[in-house]
Amino acid sequence: MRLGFPLAGITTPDPPPHWPTYETWLALGRNGQMGYLSTDRARALRRDPRQILPECKSILVLAVPYPTPRPAQTAGEDILQDEGGPRGRVAAYAQGTDYHLVLPERLRALVVYIEAKVGSPVPNRIYTDTGPLLERELAQRAGLGWIGKNTCLINPRQGSYFLLAEILLGISLEPDAPFGFDRCGACSRCIDACPTECILPDRTLDARRCISYLTIELKGSIPPDLRARMGDWVFGCDVCQEVCPWNRFADAQGDPAFTPRADGGAPELTVEADLSQQAFNRKFKDSPVQRAHRRGYLRNVAVALGNSGRPAVTSALKRLIEQGDALVREHAVWALDRIQPGGNARLPDPGAGHA
Repeated sequence: MRLGFPLAGITTPDPPPHWPTYETWLALGRNGQMGYLSTDRARALRRDPRQILPECKSILVLAVPYPTPRPAQTAGEDILQDEGGPRGRVAAYAQGTDYHLVLPERLRALVVYIEAKVGSPVPNRIYTDTGPLLERELAQRAGLGWIGKNTCLINPRQGSYFLLAEILLGISLEPDAPFGFDRCGACSRCIDACPTECILPDRTLDARRCISYLTIELKGSIPPDLRARMGDWVFGCDVCQEVCPWNRFADAQGDPAFTPRADGGAPELTVEADLSQQAFNRKFKDSPVQRAHRRGYLRNVAVALGNSGRPAVTSALKRLIEQGDALVREHAVWALDRIQPGGNARLPDPGAGHA
């Protein structure tokens, strides 16, 4: 707790029992364009953590809560009626500082603490959503919670708004008992609420339909049949967590390191549409939103503008159409046609001076 990890558990590096489910998920192509998940090396390492660290005898699994969405951010209709322009939504975990910049330092400090207790160096590897591990399965095996129907790890006292991290250790520690209960029961709120119907019956999801994947990992064109379902999300999605009854126990404040920025959760879309590369870099310095890159973020902004249904945003969409990136223009044309059906929105002539 003193080092910033209120949830912790220990498990073994034994192969994960649900490995066949993961293999089937990959074989069906449900990882989409995340090809790095399906390489032979990545699959071998996820199947056996000892291939990452041969000396590994124990895995310390840790969790850090981040602030839950503010109430106004959980009602998209209210956001769209803002006195200014329509606002987008950013997943709660991404509204503050990127956890990849925060958690590794804490993990290294914890390794130093362990080595001091042991009295000698300890072989180790640290990860926080950065390595070839089946994190949620390890966390369930370490007693931190169960994997819910929405694929999130759920802790009965903390809900699911937390980040996971792991330390592979070359020392033997007494493992915790796995979390042995499925407390989702007959509840299907997450499945029913998912706008794109990406949650599958076997507690996996089809990433190709997930709004988080579409707004972050997908680097190309968003399938037209999914764009209208994305609502006002411009980076990530929290819908399946927002409706989960267990999140009434979540820590609303979370870890101070992830305190949201001023407009981190509800950026004004017409303002975002005008972000230059330099402005994007300044605004999202040390933010997870950098992962989408400017073109991906503006693509998402265009879709959200179209889904706002507000004629006042047409000028912002026309500016996006006139700017240089073909991916952004494609989605802005779609969005303009959604607001003004039959308005003859079209891509500009590439020979007419557009970059």
